[in-house]
This record gives sequence, structure tokens and C-alpha cells, in this order.
Amino acid sequence: MTQKVTLHYLFDPLCGWCYGASETIATLANHPDIDLQLWATSLFAGNGARPMKSFAAQAWANDLRIAALSGRQFTEAYRRDVLGADAASLDSSMATLAVTAAADTVPDRVIEALTAIQTARYVDGKDVTSSSVVAGLLTDLGLAEAAARILTPDAALTSLAQTRSAKACDLMTSHKLQGVPALVAEVDGTQFGLDASKLYSGPDAILATLGRA
Repeated sequence: MTQKVTLHYLFDPLCGWCYGASETIATLANHPDIDLQLWATSLFAGNGARPMKSFAAQAWANDLRIAALSGRQFTEAYRRDVLGADAASLDSSMATLAVTAAADTVPDRVIEALTAIQTARYVDGKDVTSSSVVAGLLTDLGLAEAAARILTPDAALTSLAQTRSAKACDLMTSHKLQGVPALVAEVDGTQFGLDASKLYSGPDAILATLGRA
């Protein structure tokens, strides 16, 4: 029987490059020989948050590159209603809490929650910094408990998000990884970093590296 590989995926829900990798990540998540573990780094949460106006032009330029590389869709609704909103902020705090709540209540559906958040932002142009918007997305997935927790986040959820982000940062530091998305594989207790740039050309290169092609 083939041993499963644990694949740690380090990301931020509001990272355009992570969205570009989303289709490959979803495929890897469904691979029978891979145990995909998702860790939000809080790159754009807390002190990492910033006003969108100061970042919008750079973000759109990056998004065009990501779209060309990955085939992911960045719509005019996103450009107008997210990047172009006067009071918008690049703040992944609420999205990170949502992913954390999903991980704590329905761990096998975290990838669905993340995908819904990314699609809402980059395709539908929704404000996923809003607790009510993100709760609505989780509710639509049938994740009522997770939705309720982010509408009234308690100390336990906040602490768990911080703990998980610290785990992500430890993995990045240990393997000298910079930026997200990032990947760390674990086989027989041994961890090693992977070249995350391979995510944009589909899952085959990652699977070949892991010996699971």
C-alpha cells in the first residue's frame, strides 16, 4: 500500500498568487496519496493589512501576470468593486478566521471554504473583508457552525488562528521559504520544501517530485 505524503500548503486567502495556484491545489487535495494540510500565514492580516488604494495598481499588474500564467480569472467586477473601492483594504483577517473556523469544525472541507472565498473576491467582486459576506459564503456551503463563529469570533477562535499562523511561519522559516504560496512535503517524518512555482502549470510536476505521478 502506497504511503501517503503530507503536503503542507502555506497561503493567504487574499493572495492573488495563491488564487492562481488554487486549481492545482484543489486537484492535489483530491489525490488519494496526498494528505493536504492548509496553513494560513496571516500575511495580509493584522499588521500586514494595508489600504487597497496604496496597492491597487500593483495588485492589478500582478493579477494580469497570474492570469496569463495560470489561466485563473480576474474579472472587471473584482477590479471595479474590490481594487477600485474607495475605502477598501487588503486585510485577510476575516478570511483567515473563516478558514480557521472551517478547519476547526469541518477539517475535510477547508479547501471548499477557501475556494469559495477566493471565487467571491476575484470572480464575483465581493468584499471578503466583511464578516457578513464571508459568513454568507460559509452558510451557502452548509457550514453553519463555522459561519456563526466568525460572526461572533471568540478568544478561542482568535487564538487558534494565531496558533495556526505561527505554525505556518515556523514551516516557512525552517525551510527558508519566502512568500506565498509555499509548499512543504513530509514523508516518513522528514520535511522538505518544494518549488511552489510549479503550481501554476498544473499538478503533474508536483506529483512527479513527490513520486506520485
